[in-house]
Formats: sequence, C-alpha cells, structure tokens
Amino acid sequence: MDNLTTNIKRVMIVFLVVFIVLMGYLSYFTLIKGPNIVTRPDNRRMWDVRNKVVRGTIYDRTGKELSLSKKTDNGYKRVYQGGAATSHILGYYDERYGITGLENLYDSQLSSNISASFLAWAGNGFKKVDKKGNDVYTTLDYELQKTAYNALGDFRGSVVVLKVKTGEILAMASKPSYNPNNLGDIWESLNENEHRPLLNRAVSGLYAPGSTFKVVTGISALENIDGITKETFNDTGKMDLGGGYTLSNDKGKALGKINFGQAMIKSSNLFFGDLGLRLEGKLLKTAEKFKFNKDIPAEGIIIDNSRFPKYKSNEKGNMAQSGFGQAEVLATPIQMALVAQTIANDGVMMKPTLISKVTDYNGNIVQDLNISSIGQITETIYAAEIKNYMRDVVSKGTGTRAQVKGIQVCGKTGTAQHVENKNPHSWFIGFAPYDNPEIAIAVIVEEGGYGGVAAAKISSIVMSKYFRK
Repeated sequence: MDNLTTNIKRVMIVFLVVFIVLMGYLSYFTLIKGPNIVTRPDNRRMWDVRNKVVRGTIYDRTGKELSLSKKTDNGYKRVYQGGAATSHILGYYDERYGITGLENLYDSQLSSNISASFLAWAGNGFKKVDKKGNDVYTTLDYELQKTAYNALGDFRGSVVVLKVKTGEILAMASKPSYNPNNLGDIWESLNENEHRPLLNRAVSGLYAPGSTFKVVTGISALENIDGITKETFNDTGKMDLGGGYTLSNDKGKALGKINFGQAMIKSSNLFFGDLGLRLEGKLLKTAEKFKFNKDIPAEGIIIDNSRFPKYKSNEKGNMAQSGFGQAEVLATPIQMALVAQTIANDGVMMKPTLISKVTDYNGNIVQDLNISSIGQITETIYAAEIKNYMRDVVSKGTGTRAQVKGIQVCGKTGTAQHVENKNPHSWFIGFAPYDNPEIAIAVIVEEGGYGGVAAAKISSIVMSKYFRK
C-alpha cells in the first residue's frame, strides 16, 4: 500500500511539473511572443482587420498630406504625396510587400479600429460611416525635406536636420531612393540594386565619420587633459608611430606649430591622432557618452548603433586613427547630427523625434509632442569651447563653402577614407546661428571627395532654405 501511495505521488508530481511548464509556456507565448506575432506585417489576419478601417493620414508639421488613403473600386489605396523624397521615412504599406518605416511603427494608430462618432454618423444621415484610423502629424518640414533630397543630386548619401532645442527632425533625406507608389513595377530592381535603395542611410547607414569625429575627440581632450588649449604641437605632416606605421595629414601637408583651436580649424590629423594615443580608453568613454555603442532613444524612428571599438594599448595605429574618426569607428548620419546638436545645445543631447502629435477621428489629441533630454553629455564650458572652434572652421577654415549669407554658421568638415582606390566620403556637421542655434545638420556624400566641398555645399543649400522661411 505504501508503494502504491508513493507511486501515485510521483505521478502527480510529474503531472504537476508538466502542467506548470505548459502554463508557463502558454503565458510566455501569450504575453511576450504573441504581440510580436500579431503585429508582424505578414500576418494575414491583421490585414483583414486593417482593411476594415480607413487608414489614417500622415502629415508634415504644416499639415501637408504626406501619406493618405484614396478610395478605389477595390477599397482604398495608399498614396504617397512626397514620392521618393519621403519614402525612407514613411516607408510603405502594401499587402504584397509588407509595412515599413513610420507606416509600420505607427500601424496600430493609423489602423486603430475605432467606430465613427455619433455626430459623424448623424451628419451622414444616419447611414454607415467608415471606421477611421488615427492621423499622425510628423515634425517634418516637407519643403526642407525636398530641398535636402534634391541637394544630394545624383550622389548617394544622406542629410539630417534637427531642431537644436527640441530634437525634432525637420528633414531626413536618403539617396538612392524609390517611389512607393509603384512598388509592384520596381520591386525586383530595388532588391537587385547594389546601392541598396531600400536602405534608410540616415539611421542605418554606417560610415567612418572622418574628421567630423574630431568634435568628440576635442570634447574628450578638454575633459581629460589639463591645459590642452595652452599646448602647442609641431605638425610636420607625418608622424612615425613605430612598427612601420606612419600617420599623415592629407597629402602630407605640414601645418607647423599649432594649438588646439588651429588644429581644429585646419583639421590636423596628426594633432588629433596624438590625442587619440594620449586619451587611450578615455576616448571610448566620451564616445559612449555621445551614444556610440548605445541605443539612442527616439520617437518614430529606430536608429542603428554607431560603433567605437575598444582597442588594446599596443594597437597604436588604430588608437591614433580613432582620434580623427578612422580605423573601425562607424557612425550613422543622425548620430553625427546629434553630436552637432549637443554642442549647439550647451552639451545637452535631445531625444530625436519624428512625431508631433496623433489625433483621433474627431481631431482630439491622443498623443502629443514629447520633448525630452537624453542627458548632459558634456559640460557647458566645453561645448562652448568647441562651438567657438566650429564657428572658425566655417568662417576661415576648411568649411567656408558651408557659409550662409547673413547667418553665422558653425561646423566641421570630414573626409573619410573607406575603400582603397575609391574617392573618400564627404562629411559636414554643423549648426546655426552661432549666437542662438536653431538647427543642427549632418551631411554625408558617399565617395564625394573632400568634406569641405560636396557636403559643405549641400549644407549651405539646406540651411539657406531654412533661414529664408
């Protein structure tokens, strides 16, 4: 009898364990995995739900329609008023190819299954009124977005424009692009194109930042090396790092005896390479304060992580090159726009946001602009020091082509080597006006040559458009 009781207990324990495991799995699947499966773009049941609702409209900051649903014989068709200029931001909404971009991130709002109000029903003669999703208002300035997109011309690259005090995204252009209004005709060619037109370079393109990274190195030096602004450095054009490795300026140009400010204005690789060696691991810490290797919180976009490697003490060449944004340092355009925005905003980085507000069928606000700070990245005094140097870069240094008539522009150029026997990438980051900065910008032109030429000129075009408003 005792053995029978013992065996029954063992069986019950086994069943209890199996029951707990099963319930745990069902709970995990329902609470954790379930929402992801429900919201997957290829979930056919979700498409059935979406098709019962007139999808909401996406607007720019002025109320211009960017993405809207137009009635057809077969229901509704999504129409993109901005075409290729806004495709990487808005994404596309298509039963065959799925949902991307803002259409995907705000799908639950745009397709929210909310019945029309009594007033709308009554106003329609008590006849059936279509269910209507919420409308999404972005922070984009469509005219500025179009200017940025057109300014890139036939180049591949990206332009990002942020409001300094709020982090609002005014423009975020990426080329090459595509027209989401005729995906069926171009889908195959888009996926075969080696230049990846479906890639949003603004948030997912990773590039060596080149000399634009000297802004970050400069902050690190101010924070960690006492008296750095009073030191002088003899720039001979080349520096022997030992082990057969040599560091050099562009074309080996010798800049002579220079101080911190002159090194920034003339963009001395030797000076900032030397700082990379002196700072060692401290430069990594500063880069990570600027959110390299970190997730950047944002509203309406997802930003890929920029990268700053951890080097060993014997990796002199990489450590030196990291000081001026080469070696294995990689950054997205929006990351570098945030670097410029932080300097312009007294060392405070703002959370980038693409969403101004969301309104329901009756125009009631269900989500409002969320302005928030990521944090005080560096002290105000250090940001002010770099800000002064960036003003001189544009007024008399490598960035003169970024000047805008009547506006005092601050900036930093970058010429980033990436593949041997290919033209370098052209970079410019900056902000304006100097006294009370309103906008920050980052421009990357793939294989565009010197940063002080292609990227700086594009920045001037975009800033001129903004300040002519």
